[in-house]
Amino acid sequence: MSTEVKVPTLGESVTEATIGEWLKQPGDAVKADEPIASLETDKVAVEVPSPINGVLSEHKVELGDTVEVGAIIALVEEGEASSAPAKSEKQESKPAEEKSEAAPAPSPAPSPVEATDTSLTLSPAVRRAVLEHGVDPSTIKGTGKDGRLTKEDVLAAAKAKDSAPAPSASGEAPTPSPAPSAGGERRTERVKMTRMRQTIAKRLKAAQEEAALLTTFNDVDMSAVIETRNKYKDLFAKKHGIKLGFMSFFAKASVLALKDVPSVNAQIDGAEIVYHDFVDISVAVSAPGGLVVPVVRDCDKLSFAGIEQAIADYGQKAKDGTLTMADMQGGTFTISNGGVFGSLMSTPIINPPQSAVLGLHRIEDRAVVVDGEVVVRPMMYIALSYDHRLIDGREAVTALKIIKEAIEDPARLLIDL
Repeated sequence: MSTEVKVPTLGESVTEATIGEWLKQPGDAVKADEPIASLETDKVAVEVPSPINGVLSEHKVELGDTVEVGAIIALVEEGEASSAPAKSEKQESKPAEEKSEAAPAPSPAPSPVEATDTSLTLSPAVRRAVLEHGVDPSTIKGTGKDGRLTKEDVLAAAKAKDSAPAPSASGEAPTPSPAPSAGGERRTERVKMTRMRQTIAKRLKAAQEEAALLTTFNDVDMSAVIETRNKYKDLFAKKHGIKLGFMSFFAKASVLALKDVPSVNAQIDGAEIVYHDFVDISVAVSAPGGLVVPVVRDCDKLSFAGIEQAIADYGQKAKDGTLTMADMQGGTFTISNGGVFGSLMSTPIINPPQSAVLGLHRIEDRAVVVDGEVVVRPMMYIALSYDHRLIDGREAVTALKIIKEAIEDPARLLIDL
């Protein structure tokens, strides 16, 4: 008896999704609640579980198809998967001469993706990375959920391949490398944008077109925060079971600024301004499918440990592809840390309907003047992009200055200055 697998409810106002990845193929055994497909929505990837124990018998839709909530995407048969395929055994029992006669003419060597076992399911981003770097995904150990490959796994394998030592001058034959394309042919590839990437593109463009964006900059001496972190990080980790990072300092500093300058924590709704007496900070996190911004709620009430734990949990969920729609909804202010990728300075774009975003950048030693003397200090550029329709320049500069002063003198975070 067949059981239908349907698209689950995806969240408020979300009515459709795209088949981003088949985690199980026809003939695979599945258990109840085991994911068989990954759906891409406007914001997150949603896994579709099997309703029963059995065998996946059929895909009703293709990879990349758009499906609505409640649509049937697959069928699962009750029972157990069959043992080794009989077809393969019959083929093995044929005489060598017969197989030789039936063998087709040699065909061109397949690409790394085509040459792998068809049971190895790759997401579009991973497949593109495999093609770009010419690595064999079947030889890479996946670090994603259920051992699946991530783009980072492929990039690490490609880097290791590039840094591999050249063959020695001994009599051993070198390992053959993939033959270059005939005549130095240059190839291009067209890959359909994921639903998440399309949504990111639309929202960012809409933010630029609708809001009156402006960015103000400042630089921060990170000496005090670095000293405080180095002094207490071991005790902090021992007591709370989580590492003490810089993000919690900036989140707490942002809380001070948003409380003192409420318009930076507000938003425009039609002809009205909505002010919030709470601070929910969206933290930009890099995920395989694109940039996502889960929300750390009530940062004004959370401890340093609570903020660090929430950020760590979201980071792991983003890597595993298990962020939910609820994780992404809301938020009154955003912090984006481009410094982890080496960015020196940038002008971040606000996350509508929010009115401001704080951009953090890399820390580097620079010569600065302190008390009339030139000294070397670990400095960071910070940027606040804001909607000038709601936030005046004086308010934006004031908010950024409060953040700067709190980071340079962390005691302010304890006595609310």
